[in-house]
Amino acid sequence: MTILSRRFHLVDRPDGLPQADDFQLVESALDAPASGQLLVRNEWLSVDPYMRGRMNDRKTYIPAFELNQPLDGAAIGVVVESGDSHFSPGDTVSHFAGWRDLALIAADSATRIDTDIPVQAYLGPLGFPGLAAYAGLLRIGNPKPGETVFVSAAAGAVGSVVAQIAKIKGCRVIGSAGSEEKLRWLREEAGVDATINYKEVPDLTEALRAAAPDGVDIYFDNVGGAHLEAALAVANDFARFPLCGMIEQYNGAPTGIRNLYSVNEKSIRLEGMISTNYLDIWEEFQREVGQWIREGKMKWQETVVHGLENTPTAFLDLFSGKNTGKMLIKLSNH
Repeated sequence: MTILSRRFHLVDRPDGLPQADDFQLVESALDAPASGQLLVRNEWLSVDPYMRGRMNDRKTYIPAFELNQPLDGAAIGVVVESGDSHFSPGDTVSHFAGWRDLALIAADSATRIDTDIPVQAYLGPLGFPGLAAYAGLLRIGNPKPGETVFVSAAAGAVGSVVAQIAKIKGCRVIGSAGSEEKLRWLREEAGVDATINYKEVPDLTEALRAAAPDGVDIYFDNVGGAHLEAALAVANDFARFPLCGMIEQYNGAPTGIRNLYSVNEKSIRLEGMISTNYLDIWEEFQREVGQWIREGKMKWQETVVHGLENTPTAFLDLFSGKNTGKMLIKLSNH
């Protein structure tokens, strides 16, 4: 029996913000799973800002997407056929063959997941966004009770987890976001102490200074640009800056940081981070964050777009801030 899979290809490398016609939905035949393989029907797909960097033809920490080949990314699906004794049809698994409805994958690339938590959480707080938050804040930020933590894009998939872990660790938390709805959720649900609407304030540095009268001890950077400048200006001596993402410059010319010498003046630690560098703490992260979720200490938001055909639109919406929390695609035929 012929098995048909629909998957997206990248057909052109974008210059600046990607466009819908940079992507093409292609139908291809799949073989039945051989020994050591699984056929998985995807139920949830993840799109994430880091994918924009993979659309450029340059060497970076993760291989670039190839033109006219299937895109990939984190996904959750159900095993349809198994060629591996460790998996059975009906098992729910996480894997990395996203941007498609059916995937033929190596069994050793799949992880069976616990379905007592909503399975899509394994693409958000229990997935790589959660690992970035957990590792960046705890391993680089090293928060101490009473310290002030500033989080940019604080209502996003990474930032919202950072903010809540910081609160669990006894810190005062300031979050920035671009809408009053997002800021309200941060205050009322995530427990953030102070919020800044970066789209509305005339001077981000002064707004941060007012929100952090005792200075900033940790800045978790998801944005770069003006947010990084403001954090440097308000930082205390020996502040720690986990640099997770800089979405402000993903689709355009980078902007210079005019006060970078503050790093020397204040002995600030800036450290870039990639989630995959912290796989050694994956089990610790999942155990601890999973427990916080079960205890009601960790909440998250999702923006759900329905239908495989809308995956590129969901991806593009990340760069205009249309998502609240994790951007997810729910395949419409399930």
